[in-house]
Amino acid sequence: MENSTFSYYFNFSMFLNIGHYRYPAFVFCLMLYGFIVFANLVMILSISLQSSLHEPMYIFIAVLSVNSLFGSTGFFPRFLIDLLSDTHLISRSACFTQIYVIYTYASCEITILSIMAHDRYVAVCHPLHYHRKMTSKTVYMLTFFALVFPACNLTIVVNMVVRLPLCGNDIHKVYCASWNVAKLSCVTAFNNVVAMLGAIAMAFFPFGFILYTYLRIVIACWKSTSGLSGKVLQSCLPHVISVVVYSVTSFSDTALSRQNLEELNPFVAIILSLQFVVIPPLLNPLVYGLKLPEIRRHIFKMLSFKPQTKNRN
Repeated sequence: MENSTFSYYFNFSMFLNIGHYRYPAFVFCLMLYGFIVFANLVMILSISLQSSLHEPMYIFIAVLSVNSLFGSTGFFPRFLIDLLSDTHLISRSACFTQIYVIYTYASCEITILSIMAHDRYVAVCHPLHYHRKMTSKTVYMLTFFALVFPACNLTIVVNMVVRLPLCGNDIHKVYCASWNVAKLSCVTAFNNVVAMLGAIAMAFFPFGFILYTYLRIVIACWKSTSGLSGKVLQSCLPHVISVVVYSVTSFSDTALSRQNLEELNPFVAIILSLQFVVIPPLLNPLVYGLKLPEIRRHIFKMLSFKPQTKNRN
């Protein structure tokens, strides 16, 4: 083991000196964050205020938007401050808090997508028993599991990372990430073991479950002779898009964390590291709000985009 050093701060070493371009970058990222907050709040309000949308599928979409707000708030405020700052130091407590928030968001995202896949599976493969199986109690229990299990898991992981003896304080990223902190550890065996267990627990099983449910849905559509495929495509397509977007961005982030970023173009490395915490919260409300007719109609009504028609005698 190398001699460990204790530092009260970590340094984000990926930030570039972009001079006066920092101000347009700040404005753009601030507008992006504002749009993410606005779009997800509109989704949450349109679903919560409209009683006809108090169905399991729409409730899960609202929970997904709440999680998007949670993750975005864990990233953007600190990132915006760093854009205007000449130094990019973050305290240990703030760094580990950001790790907890961002990776709890990421873990909750895939568990919420898993229970949404289960909801679509029951709706397609057991339509006559849908309301009996997807009761309010079941919805609340699934939502509780999707939020609490990742939070408990990340509490254990972050607690293990906090206890690591570190041999440096430079984080080659624009936000705190557990893998990047673990790479600073003087205990090299920790990296491989925790990375493997974390990948299996928080990625393999949820993705496997989603693939299994959609395999069953595809088989059900294949056997159906009542024109079920079109209806299934309309209700499942937004969820499939969300799963694909999450899969691509999370895989890119995981692969990027294990590369030598000094060999990559700095701007490319920053963009690849940002997509994980930016693209899903940005696209999810757009996909569900535009593709699902019920939500789209109530959003337009709430925002007064749909003109009111008057009866003429």
